[in-house]
Amino acid sequence: MGSITINEFIDLIAGITGRIAGQPLDDQLAARLNAEFPAEGAGFERIAAACREAVAAGWLCNREAGGIKFSRAAKPTATTHGFSIDVVMMDNCKGPYHRHPNGEIDMIMPLDAEAKFDGHGKGWLVYPAGHAHHPVVTGGKAIVLYLLPGGAIEFTQI
Repeated sequence: MGSITINEFIDLIAGITGRIAGQPLDDQLAARLNAEFPAEGAGFERIAAACREAVAAGWLCNREAGGIKFSRAAKPTATTHGFSIDVVMMDNCKGPYHRHPNGEIDMIMPLDAEAKFDGHGKGWLVYPAGHAHHPVVTGGKAIVLYLLPGGAIEFTQI
């Protein structure tokens, strides 16, 4: 079987963005995502496998800065229900400080069993509009797929 294509990948993620479009980015959305797409479930694993496959194929996380591999798989469009789709691969490191004007939805996929993103293990994490942070991965290597409403992200100084 060949590796996943960018269009297949976007369609896979659009299956989630279509279900959550227009929802407030808050703890309730995180709970809903963790219930509907649980970390040990087939849907979550299908996306995780697609991410690993696309990274191995060389078209996802194909840029690097400061030891962090990253890429934007899709700009916000009608197909993605207004979300951009970005993916990073981090290994025990801290990323650049940034702010999420419209919030951020993270799908955390540890590649090493103990890896955590911002203190959270495998699963979904939702940050509300206006949240700012240095993203941090500890305990090994992880892939994090993140959805940004309107593609909004601001890299700023603290």
